[in-house]
Amino acid sequence: MSEPTPMDVKDSILDAIGDTPLVRLNRMGKGLAADLLAKVESLNPGGSVKDRIGIRMIRAAEREGKLRPGGTIVECTSGNTGMGLAIAAAVLGYRAVFTMPDKMSLEKINLLKAMGAEVVVTPTAVAPDSPESYYKVAERIVRDTPGAFHANQYHNPANPHSHYETTGPEIWRQTAGRITHFVATLGTGGTISGTGRYLKEQNPDIRVIGVDPEGSILKDYFETGKMIEAHPYKVEGIGEDMIPSTTDFSVVDEVVRVTDKECFLAARRLAREEGILGGGSCGAAVAGALKGLEAVPAGSVAVVILPDTGERYLSKVYNDEWMRDNGYLEPESVAIRDVLLAKRNALPSLVSIEADRPVRDAIALVREHDISVIPVTEGAAVVGTADENQLMRRVFENPDVLDRPTRLVMEPPLPRLTPRDSVRAAIRILSQRTPGVLVFEGDQPVGILTSFDLIGFVSQ
Repeated sequence: MSEPTPMDVKDSILDAIGDTPLVRLNRMGKGLAADLLAKVESLNPGGSVKDRIGIRMIRAAEREGKLRPGGTIVECTSGNTGMGLAIAAAVLGYRAVFTMPDKMSLEKINLLKAMGAEVVVTPTAVAPDSPESYYKVAERIVRDTPGAFHANQYHNPANPHSHYETTGPEIWRQTAGRITHFVATLGTGGTISGTGRYLKEQNPDIRVIGVDPEGSILKDYFETGKMIEAHPYKVEGIGEDMIPSTTDFSVVDEVVRVTDKECFLAARRLAREEGILGGGSCGAAVAGALKGLEAVPAGSVAVVILPDTGERYLSKVYNDEWMRDNGYLEPESVAIRDVLLAKRNALPSLVSIEADRPVRDAIALVREHDISVIPVTEGAAVVGTADENQLMRRVFENPDVLDRPTRLVMEPPLPRLTPRDSVRAAIRILSQRTPGVLVFEGDQPVGILTSFDLIGFVSQ
């Protein structure tokens, strides 16, 4: 009797980490001399490259006696390392507590809580050595918690070693040793340092390119060896305001800089052109690769790490309204200026009234121009609004109001937009029962927009 075919079963979800695929970026890589290949780390169980370091940092701590049964794992994280640690903690029976900056997406916070972790949210716009920074809050929790282990991905040698043991060998095997360029975003530096070191040991001619977001200090430090002041930026999980000891700049040949806008637009292209839903750091990696690979020779083989899944950024990178509000999407084809131009054929660009003029003059302007709302001004400043319905109500209640200054019956100033803003932005405001939108060019009011104006524009 023959032996039964063995089942192909992982002992736990931790055994599913790694061996992520290489995928050719046919559209985004078009025009490059290099064959652009993406290592899709979102296919790890926790959805990111950080799954690789989570379990290995824990195993190293167990071997060194830093983490014992029933202990607590503490880490400051942008979310993905926390997820890798949370998965391992759930399987191995540890408590997990994470600190996160408040710029991180709500999806990341809720995912960590779903895995049974505790999350402490801290301010983003503070110095690394501030007691409120997520680094220092994590350190304080470790001091105050018996049996706590600080994973400390920024200074834990198990971080880059994880990539030396796994990511590097996988890429070398998957490319059959033909890789010529390796591209990765900079953060803790673990991915680029461990992977880059392994690849350069196989072939010293492989060029390692780091990608750093504008506002981070890592590119400047790499080029000058000097510390500069960091500035806030929106993309999550990459860049730093301090130098992690897990970053080995000696294996890095070049660092390119990318803006938030480049990161987010590249991430959206990645989804729509390649079918890969990645986070802002994936967009950063691809945008950086396109910059860093512009002049490579034909026949080059470039591998870029796509760090995580875009499912954690649906409320941000993949939300058109958030992208528009932050200036990352170009204005829509129909802008407020288009409506104002059509309106000027019949009306002055802006009808207003001085605050000291009587209410009867405001009503006369409403009738003369057949409008419903007028800005109230003091010199060049807009201080309020004369609304047709409110004016009539006040007059019917007390006819003496007709001879009183308009300032006594005016409503607050209208919300402000610019001629470059989309009509959709005006519709969002007007749908909240606001009588109108005041349009400013710089500090100068240039027009007013009401629901009636939009209806008239559409009908034309």
